Amino acid sequence: MKLIGNSGTGERQAAGTTPDTGTDTGTGSGTGTRAADRPAGPSTGSLPAQRGTAGGIDVTGYGPESLVHLTAEQVAAASVRNLVDPDDDAADSFETALAAREQAALEARHRGSADAGDPNAASQLGALLLRRGDLRDAEPYLRSAAAAGLRAAANNLGVLLHQQGHRTEAAQWWRQAAVAGSAPAAHALGLQLRDQGEEEAAEYWLHYAAEQGHPLGAYALGDLMEHRRDVRAERWFKAAADSGHREAAYRLARMREAAGDKDTAETWYRTAAARSHARAALRLGVLLEARADLDEAARWYRQSAQNGEARAACALGFLLRDTGDLAAAAEWWQEAAEAGDGTAANALGALHAGRGENTVAERWYRAALDAGDHNGAFNLGLLCAGAGREAQAEQWYRRAAYAGHREACNALAVVLLQRGDESGAEPWFSKAAEAGSVDGAFNLGVLHAGRGETRQAQEWYARAAAEGHGEAALQLAVAQEQRGNFTGALERYRQAADGGSAEGAFRLASLLDRRGDADAEAEHWYAIAADAGHRRAQVRMGVRAAERGALQIAESWYRRAAEGGSRSAAFNLGLLLARQDSEAEAMLWYTRAADAGHGRAALRLALLALRRGEAVQAENWCKRAAEYGPAEVAERAGRLLGALNAELSA
Repeated sequence: MKLIGNSGTGERQAAGTTPDTGTDTGTGSGTGTRAADRPAGPSTGSLPAQRGTAGGIDVTGYGPESLVHLTAEQVAAASVRNLVDPDDDAADSFETALAAREQAALEARHRGSADAGDPNAASQLGALLLRRGDLRDAEPYLRSAAAAGLRAAANNLGVLLHQQGHRTEAAQWWRQAAVAGSAPAAHALGLQLRDQGEEEAAEYWLHYAAEQGHPLGAYALGDLMEHRRDVRAERWFKAAADSGHREAAYRLARMREAAGDKDTAETWYRTAAARSHARAALRLGVLLEARADLDEAARWYRQSAQNGEARAACALGFLLRDTGDLAAAAEWWQEAAEAGDGTAANALGALHAGRGENTVAERWYRAALDAGDHNGAFNLGLLCAGAGREAQAEQWYRRAAYAGHREACNALAVVLLQRGDESGAEPWFSKAAEAGSVDGAFNLGVLHAGRGETRQAQEWYARAAAEGHGEAALQLAVAQEQRGNFTGALERYRQAADGGSAEGAFRLASLLDRRGDADAEAEHWYAIAADAGHRRAQVRMGVRAAERGALQIAESWYRRAAEGGSRSAAFNLGLLLARQDSEAEAMLWYTRAADAGHGRAALRLALLALRRGEAVQAENWCKRAAEYGPAEVAERAGRLLGALNAELSA
């Protein structure tokens, strides 16, 4: 019995983690575009009335930064920067030092103004320190600026407090900034409320941020709505994706693919993949491979793999294998397997097992199992069974079966049945079949048929046949033919033949042959069965070719069948060779057929022996022909034997 082997949610954003440099900027760790560092002007969106007003908070922006003054030496050095080799470490060091000096000058100017009581400078300095990670120094400046009503400072103070773990106070400052019109603060507040389970309030603030054109707010709102299966999620993912949010583009693509709109899905996968989204590149590769755009699929798989997606490396390996490049396939599988991809580890195991390198194969199968892929345990079972280690094979089958691997359930049941434990095998066959194993359903039918439980057997055969199991369809066809339902039998035989059953193809051809109205179709199915190694079909193909006078083709089919053990083919080959004056070789095939129990071949050998005057030899072949039959041959052999006995006694 043939045992068959191997048979997202988006990235959540942490609330407020990006400092505001004096304006309202993104607060998540997402991939959306940040607002330009520009003075924060009055809010252009309208704040819902239920949240109150700005309460006299001053939301005017801070004016343009004044120029940082450089010494003459610094200007002169900068003017010749392009003359320096860009790869020169000295040039890099100079640029780094110049940037640090400019930053220090900017910080000193802000600090001087802030210490003199300028809230705008305090806000700018606090943002600068927050970005640098100097939370302790940043906090007093941000507090003073926030107290003075600057919404950017209030937002950044919320970010700072959130990083320190003071979430309640962070929410208070974010709320103040959001009421004053800060979209980043509304986004951060919405995320925190969502994480606290206050989804209605979270939706309110995320909606406000999204309406203000904040990409991260739109993405988070889409994420929240998709979680609730709200169809409006798609609108907000699109808004975020249109603003450059790659995860939103990916999520939108997944939604369109699930809805069956693969063209739109492909467009958004391309958008996200072009922004180096690894999973989008993987899915794009899958779509392209499905429509046979293999070169482009390989390119996106490669990009995805290079961006750390192990599944893409695995998929690229399979694509390369299918194009015949096993060496490259193994390299990608190994990369994926070493990154923890169980499918790739199984593929490597199968590759080495196919080469007879069982030790290496076992190592990769174990790696697959360690990665959580129970195909590894099943494949270890197959490997052990192939090496004759039956006890170990059973242990691996059990491990995979208890983990729910349906083909392992079937394989374990086969092992139990082969050693006579039918009661132990039946539950595993049932578990395999109920889990969708076509082989399991067929084997369960065989089990019931062996007990004479025809109705139950037919039910399981029908279930397996519905999934394309050719041998199950064959059993149903035979039952239909026995009941005289030839139309139903033809239908099932076709299903069996289409499912790969050589016997089904042969029986279909035989039934069509007997009807006599579909000769061409009958020969087609005889040929299908014959090419699959069905010996009786090969004999039929030989007979048909001989009837047409195509003796060379007939001889070829007879030889294939005879060498496969068909005594009828051996006899027919002998007849054909005898007509072609190859008497010596014909004798060899007659003898092979007769030794296999073919009565006509034995009778022919008796006649040939008699013609040569070998009466004793002829008598021996006559006795065997009478024994083998059929009745007509036995009767002729008996008459000939009587004549021989009379002649010998005379």
